[in-house]
Amino acid sequence: MRATLVQVGLRGLSTAQVRQVRPVRFGRAGGDVARVYRELERDFGVLAPPVALHAPAPDVLAAAWMTLRETLLVPGRAPRAVKEAVSTAVSEGNACPFCVTMHSSVLNDLVGGRGGAERDPPARAAADWARANASPDTAAAHPVPFPADQAAEVVGTAVVLHYLNRMVNLFLGELPLPPGAPAASMVVVRRVLVHLIKSAERRGPRPGASLDLLPDAPLPDDLRWAEGSPSVAGAFARGAAAVERAGRRSVPDEVRELVSAHLARWDGRPLGVSRAWVEEAVGELPSRHRATARLALLTALASYQVDQGVVDGFRAVSPADRALIDVTSWASMAAARRIGGWVRTG
Repeated sequence: MRATLVQVGLRGLSTAQVRQVRPVRFGRAGGDVARVYRELERDFGVLAPPVALHAPAPDVLAAAWMTLRETLLVPGRAPRAVKEAVSTAVSEGNACPFCVTMHSSVLNDLVGGRGGAERDPPARAAADWARANASPDTAAAHPVPFPADQAAEVVGTAVVLHYLNRMVNLFLGELPLPPGAPAASMVVVRRVLVHLIKSAERRGPRPGASLDLLPDAPLPDDLRWAEGSPSVAGAFARGAAAVERAGRRSVPDEVRELVSAHLARWDGRPLGVSRAWVEEAVGELPSRHRATARLALLTALASYQVDQGVVDGFRAVSPADRALIDVTSWASMAAARRIGGWVRTG
């Protein structure tokens, strides 16, 4: 598919939104990065910054793209409005205003006006389910509002958004606008983006078309909820394996063990505004690992609290852009998988 003039014009604006790492611009992308960028325009409608921000680590970029594509974008058994309602509810819970703006805009268009999920009973029920399943305590008692054959898509959408919300909070601003753009321009930008996204959906992205970006891998036990859809299962198996490799590449063993231990005890609830718990946790590690552990723990459990000082501290010991993507993507995926493991599907 040849890109439209509008898509071409938005390329620079999309990558200009990426902060903390040097963005890979469309015209300079090569190999798998270039392929993912082309597929984003074809199947998402626009070079979406939440995916493009991963470009310094091409394998992680492929993982983020294929898991989002196969759950939210590929037409399947679950209605798009249901998946957008889940995306909006998860993003609200994770305090990710960028994602709330985008997914609520698409949802409002799908249901015919403002009010989002409130205007569509299945979407409203799915949003309530997503909110309840943010914690195992509230998940257990909440009814599952979708049939079993939609579980892979709906749960997958929730898990992908739990992952992307964390990355977006670190690497993008509060609105899908380039730096310096007035907030008032969001009215026009929202209209254009929704049009492009809906146009891409009408073209009907083909299931599994991006899976060959990464090698085949077995589906981990905590992702068994994906088994009902071969393409969703394939995307998560390959994507999870790629992110695990990124973790081994850039996250010391001691840090991975610390984050995994905290996630095993986590019940999904916010940890509060104080970061004293982080300092206590990283104090257990050798000083050379503390900056990485601080970044990974905050990304996994309170991404909205990652500030410039945390990033600068990590950069002092690991200056490469790829390392920053590796650590944050590994921590984000670990948290998202933890949540997916307790989500109720039946």
